[in-house]
Amino acid sequence: MKDNIRWGIIGCGDVTEIKSGPALQKANGSELVAVMRRNGSLAEDYARRHGVPRWYDQVASLIADPDVDAIYVATPPSTHMDYTLAAAQAGKPVYVEKPMGMSRRECEQMLSACREANIPLYVAFYRRGLARFQKVKEWLDSGAIGEIRFVRTLHMEKPTIKTSDSYWRVNPTISGGGLFLDVGSHTLDLLDYLLGPIQDASGHASNMGSPYQAEDTVSAQYLFESGVHGTGLWCFHAFMDEEHNEIVGTRGSITFSTFGDKPIVLRTAAGEHAELIPHPEHVQQPLIQTIVDDLLGKGKAISTGETALRTTRVMETLVSNYYR
Repeated sequence: MKDNIRWGIIGCGDVTEIKSGPALQKANGSELVAVMRRNGSLAEDYARRHGVPRWYDQVASLIADPDVDAIYVATPPSTHMDYTLAAAQAGKPVYVEKPMGMSRRECEQMLSACREANIPLYVAFYRRGLARFQKVKEWLDSGAIGEIRFVRTLHMEKPTIKTSDSYWRVNPTISGGGLFLDVGSHTLDLLDYLLGPIQDASGHASNMGSPYQAEDTVSAQYLFESGVHGTGLWCFHAFMDEEHNEIVGTRGSITFSTFGDKPIVLRTAAGEHAELIPHPEHVQQPLIQTIVDDLLGKGKAISTGETALRTTRVMETLVSNYYR
């Protein structure tokens, strides 16, 4: 059995500078040996700055590199499926950025291809691995708030200067949707991790004033397999920035932010307990460590194609009225 996983990155852009690229180098049993970007000079620059031995400007060349054991796809969603299928055909495990694909159908094709090739598929819903959310899970699993009854999410943001289709995150032909799919997916996936799969979901999406094609507002209600109820409201054309989640049980509640550097708060009859647990320098490193351990047969990954597909199914349902 191997004692080290050698990674190649497809798309060494902004997300790989701090969040993920260095994490592939620093995780135990992990090594970054090659990067690829269509602009060869930018790929060469990244390799030089990060001490990566090789760089490419063609996807096929990186995938074919015999020293690359596993592929990290760090491109926008419009290319996730094609690059995942190419890696699967080469028999190389895939770690793909979130959201997993442009649609439920794409995600199913990606997962099917990896299963047929007998290789694992992982997805970068890295908040599952962060210590602050591990603490929230510990409180839930220990019964700190009793039997869980419902969860509610509020996420609103002021419009930014990036308000045209030239910004890929709000261009549905590149991202699959708007900011809800980009950042709302993190919250929905985190709730899947904390509370289990969502059994049924319904919602409504609209564009309420943003000068781009995608939705900017989504309202949702859902029922988890456990019987827990949930509601969510995301608005990216609001007057202020505010974002939090609250899980309520029979003996208390837990409040936390998916994105903000704020304390997580446990409230019970005994009082209020808050913990500020900072993010690590490279936020994907805890998740990447579980993936490397999984590939080395030393542990189990906590974000896979199977779990990410569930999140995509929910998101697609919630925005279906807008894109139907």
